[in-house]
Amino acid sequence: MQAFRVDDMTCGHCASTITKALKETDPNARVTIDLGQHLVMVEPTEADTQELSNAISEAGYTPVPVEAQTLVAEPAKRSACCGCCG
Repeated sequence: MQAFRVDDMTCGHCASTITKALKETDPNARVTIDLGQHLVMVEPTEADTQELSNAISEAGYTPVPVEAQTLVAEPAKRSACCGCCG
């Protein structure tokens, strides 16, 4: 599994956009989003970590790869939104 912290993913629209970008890169990948902790977890079938990271970046977000052991970290508090929710 590949995991990314995406602190600028703040709402359901953001999560949907990232999921779509990842699925376009690796159609059979399993994507799990933890919006509260700003985590994107991917079980890829074709793409490598760099390709997945590039897909998230090209969708307009800032992915930071994280190790599985760090996934219980305290979530970042953010008040900004992508502007699509209201």
